[in-house]
Amino acid sequence: MRNTAIILLGTLALALAGCVKPSGGPGPVKPVPIEGDSIRYETGACFGSCPVYSVTVRPDGTGVFEGKRFTAVAGERAFKLTPAEYDAFAAKLAPYRPATGEVRYAPGEKTCPSVATDMPSVDVTWTRAIGDSQHLYVYYGCVMRNQAIKQALGEAADGLPIQDLIGERP
Repeated sequence: MRNTAIILLGTLALALAGCVKPSGGPGPVKPVPIEGDSIRYETGACFGSCPVYSVTVRPDGTGVFEGKRFTAVAGERAFKLTPAEYDAFAAKLAPYRPATGEVRYAPGEKTCPSVATDMPSVDVTWTRAIGDSQHLYVYYGCVMRNQAIKQALGEAADGLPIQDLIGERP
């Protein structure tokens, strides 16, 4: 019985030794983080050469630019942004973020009683890690009471480090 107890204690000691990290050795494997909050900002085409692109940014400083038409860079490019750049971008958009769901200022909608044609648009989607999202679509040709929204949305991406990817604007 005494030998069995010694063997069991020895086996337990060896098993526990495998749980101890040796000094200087590799640490435990960390779980891969799931995608968190993000803001996707996408411009729409106009009659002319307006840059058409999308950009997605996250609070962790990662971003993806996708040039679609009339941009200096076509296709996807990853980039980094500072916390200050992310915060400034989010703050410019925050006053227009719907509390829930979607808000659209588009031809044919009650929010767009009269419209000029051939204008660009911007489409913003805020997605949170918990799975909900809010969406705002603004067609710049809509004549509406709150014209400031167009200027704020149009200038929002100016503070992101993507100007070289967009290129010269007409």
